[in-house]
This record gives sequence, structure tokens and C-alpha cells, in this order.
Amino acid sequence: MNLGDAKGPQVTIRSIDHERKQLSFILWNCDLAVANALRRIMMAEVPTMAIDLVDIEQNSSVLVDEMLSHRLGLIPLTSTNIRDITYTRDCNCAEYCQNCSVVLTLNVRCDSDTNRDVTARDLISTNPNVTPYFSSEEDAGVVICKLRKGQEVRMRCIAKKGTSKEHAKWSPVAAVAFEYDPHNKLRHTTYWVETDALKEWPVGPNGAEEVAPGPDDPFDYKAKPEKFYFVVEGTGVMDPRDIVEKALMLVHAKVVFVVQDLQKLKW
Repeated sequence: MNLGDAKGPQVTIRSIDHERKQLSFILWNCDLAVANALRRIMMAEVPTMAIDLVDIEQNSSVLVDEMLSHRLGLIPLTSTNIRDITYTRDCNCAEYCQNCSVVLTLNVRCDSDTNRDVTARDLISTNPNVTPYFSSEEDAGVVICKLRKGQEVRMRCIAKKGTSKEHAKWSPVAAVAFEYDPHNKLRHTTYWVETDALKEWPVGPNGAEEVAPGPDDPFDYKAKPEKFYFVVEGTGVMDPRDIVEKALMLVHAKVVFVVQDLQKLKW
């Protein structure tokens, strides 16, 4: 599927893997700097929800409070519909409120002789749009801690909106693969070769999208990258298509801000 105007950047979606939360697409008709900016924004500036504060009322498990808080903060929370949630730094409240946060409660006690696994399934959210992510109905959830008979954890977890520029727990992606010039026609990469470069550095699957240069073709030092191959793998908190769309909106907003500031200057 092709998206975009022929006069501007264009996108071809190659595949969508819903099970692996993976999206593969090709971006072209734009500059390398724009493509790399899109990659970096997907990793660092797309906002998500994550547990940021933990109010511990009772913890008799073997894990100390700090370790439990750290594990809770890394649990992925669904973040598709969080537009109405503001950043705490932009809110007028003292610490947190319903406008800038979501409260999840954890109240588990082990009363049996067998150990009790406390998982993300035990987190109860006050907002149905922000809940722990599960890959399927059979997914037991991330294990937070284990309790023996008589042990208990009781706490309030406050999830806030943020970006992975602040902390990696807010990252919506597990990885963003990015490649251009699969045949190295631009010579941006210097291969370390023992005997045969073609055998030691085989061309990847993206090489089929471009014509391979001939062995006697002259080097064009004015050439620029033409196509950029992306593979976005989400953590599950958002659909990978939403991640790409929100990143594109952020790229556009940054360009608009730069243009507005330049127009304010008096030359």
C-alpha cells in the first residue's frame, strides 16, 4: 500500500505482523536527515503511560520496596487512547490527579501453603484505556514477585504520561530497524574483508528492492540515499501503525515550530 503525495515523502507498507507487533515499510522521496529523525522520534518521543510513583502500604515479600517499584515501572501499559491525559509537568495539581495520571492498585495476600505468583494480572486500573498489556487471554502476565504463606503486598501505583527521553520505561518500541543503500553504492560503510566481500557480507532482503551496481560502475560521489527501509517492533502498548503515525505528526510539528521561529526573525 502506497501513502503520500508524489511531490513529497511517500510510504509503502510492506507487511504488518499483528502477533509480533511488527510493521515493515519503505520511505522514499525524502532526505536522510528526515528519515533518521523519524526513527529517533519513534524511539524517544512518542508518549506512552508507565508507572512512575508507587505508594507502598504493605510489603512483606522478600523483595525490597525499591526493587518492587522498579519492576512495576517496567510493566507495559496500553497507551493507545491517552490523548486526554496531560503531562504532569503541564498540570496544575501538586503531585498527580485524574487529569495527568491513572491509579492502579495491587492487593495480594498468600494464604495457601503453595507459593503465590503476583503478576500484572493482579493490577487493577481505574482507567480502562490504561491497563497492563497481555499478548493473549492465556498470557499470565509479567511476574512481579512471589509470595509465601502469610506474605502480602498492598500498594497504589500511579501511572503517568512520558517519553523514553526521560526513561526507557516509556518507550513504545522494542526496536526500530533502519537501513538504506543495501548494496553500499554510497560507500557509507567500509567492509572489513578477509578474502571475499560478497561471501562475507551478503546482501540482505532489502537488496532486492534496488538494482545492484556493476563491478566496473564508476563511483558517484554526488549520489544520495533514495529509499529507507524500516521495521518497527512495538512493545504491545501501542499498535505499530499508531507509533509511526504519531512520530510523523511529531516530525511535522517540529518543522512547523522551526518555520514559525524563523519567520519571527528580522533579517
